[in-house]
Amino acid sequence: MLKIGDRMPHFEVVDQDGQTVRSEDFIGKGRKTIVYFYPKDNTSGCTAEACSFRDNYAELTAAGYNVVGVSKDSAKSHTGFRAKYELPFRLLSDPSTEMLQAFGAWGEKEMYGKTVLGTLRRTFIFDEHGVLERIIEKVDTKNAAGQILPTASA
Repeated sequence: MLKIGDRMPHFEVVDQDGQTVRSEDFIGKGRKTIVYFYPKDNTSGCTAEACSFRDNYAELTAAGYNVVGVSKDSAKSHTGFRAKYELPFRLLSDPSTEMLQAFGAWGEKEMYGKTVLGTLRRTFIFDEHGVLERIIEKVDTKNAAGQILPTASA
């Protein structure tokens, strides 16, 4: 898993529109980047988390942040999820889990009493130069933005 001070891992995936997105798109652009990993589109916790970022998007961008959500769902699934909840930020599709693994957001977790491999809900905050400043491992889905900006509404 990444540690504070590490550089953003290289990645190349597609967004909800099928456009190629690379790590270089976020480094050296004068903005910090929030990369949040979530298990699945249209599930209660993932929807609450996305909507927390949506509802506080203006405040986050005013504070100098890009927001990017990532799951292994398809670009098509992301298109519907983004439209349904009017999400103003990009959703990246990583069906191969290469990006998830590079960030340390893929691993063993408990589901219904069984240990399974899957997406670990984590948020990574990088500075303008792509250096990791903070990791949130215990994400409060209903107040995900508030864990980054204390003034954000739940």
